Amino acid sequence: MKLTFYGAANTVTGSKALLETADKRVMVDCGLYQGLKELRQRNWAQLPVKASSIDLVVLTHAHIDHSGYVPLLVKNGFSGPVFTTEATRDLCQILLPDSGFLHEKDADYANRHGFSKHSPALPLYTKDDADRSLKQFRTVEFEKDFALGGGLTLNFRPAGHILGAAYARLEHNGTTIVFSGDLGRENDPINVNPASVGCTDYLVVESTYGDRRHSKDDPEEIIAETIIRTAKRGGTVLIPSFAVGRAQLIMYYLMRLKDKKRIPDLPIFLDSPMAINASEIFRHHHNLHRLNKRDVQRTCGIATYTRSPEESKALNTNLVPKVIISASGMATGGRVLHHLKNLCPDVRNTILFVGYQAPGTRGEKMLGGAREVKIHGRQIQVRAEVKNLDMLSAHADEDGIMGWLGSFDAAPKMTFINHGEPEAAASLRQRIESELGWSCRVPEYCDTVVLD
Repeated sequence: MKLTFYGAANTVTGSKALLETADKRVMVDCGLYQGLKELRQRNWAQLPVKASSIDLVVLTHAHIDHSGYVPLLVKNGFSGPVFTTEATRDLCQILLPDSGFLHEKDADYANRHGFSKHSPALPLYTKDDADRSLKQFRTVEFEKDFALGGGLTLNFRPAGHILGAAYARLEHNGTTIVFSGDLGRENDPINVNPASVGCTDYLVVESTYGDRRHSKDDPEEIIAETIIRTAKRGGTVLIPSFAVGRAQLIMYYLMRLKDKKRIPDLPIFLDSPMAINASEIFRHHHNLHRLNKRDVQRTCGIATYTRSPEESKALNTNLVPKVIISASGMATGGRVLHHLKNLCPDVRNTILFVGYQAPGTRGEKMLGGAREVKIHGRQIQVRAEVKNLDMLSAHADEDGIMGWLGSFDAAPKMTFINHGEPEAAASLRQRIESELGWSCRVPEYCDTVVLD
């Protein structure tokens, strides 16, 4: 077997790994690059391998940095199946068309307002491209071996992180390789724990938080203090949130805080069609997370859903103190940008981020103290309070990753550390080598390795 890293090498985005046997070419994860411009430009560059030469795709979960390149792969000639868990397929049915729609909308906005360097600005792919790609999705049950052909077998096991997330175990002629995808946290309030692996010949493991430990601060306490403080100023709390997983977790905490009467009885709005749809899928797959049916219903019912653009715009003319949850989580696109333009200049308001902000994103710049951010071609002043709930990350931190690795029955022949910034990957490598005695490698972009 041969393994090539076409994404998430020394970065936390654009996950793509090509596994090749004598008979099959398998792309494991197929994500878009996000964040820094030089990374995003890779989305537009020709993939080093022909899309039509790939036999199948395996997706560990639905986040766009793992799934968002699929429509473009199909557009460029990929005609094979895309294997996922059922919940991942369901989430991709809303995430991918939404991604295509946003690409179209951003291009249209750039053309109408004349701030693109290209004339005309074109979308990377369209909603129709995404809809067509979804016809190639096939679902695989958790914990069951599934024959892919050519002597390859796939097994999905729970990874936590978000609804439907899995790590993928691939076997070919007695040789196994595990792709961790994104690992979730132990004892998450909503998501299940990552399942134990047992053993594998080779391992590809993420390292997003490979050099950091999550804060032990109580998120409920900080959310309550932030809302109380902002409401006293007469301001609004805007929560740029990842639509899948994080939005539902925020609503869960808000539900608990309202139950305990810890926060004022402010109106709460979920202003993201994608997050609204994801919440409905969250209700449907109640067997894949920790909440019972009653708590799922109460969590998803805590907010008023604003589905139409008109309802979204009305929030910016409503001066009553409130909480707005809106995508995207790193403020890279979507409705949240219009709320940021409206709320950032006012010192009464608070922008409350809820997790990791990739380098180059607006979220990273704002948390770094930027007093201006560029939105839709304009510089917007940032006078609002800016905070981050980094303890809400859906990723395992360095101790969580080490705990998962420590449960293995035996050391892999080689562990490849990806999906992390260089410092995080290097730190995790050092811990694995010193504490577990495993052989490790941090692959570079387009590195190819031959597996025994």
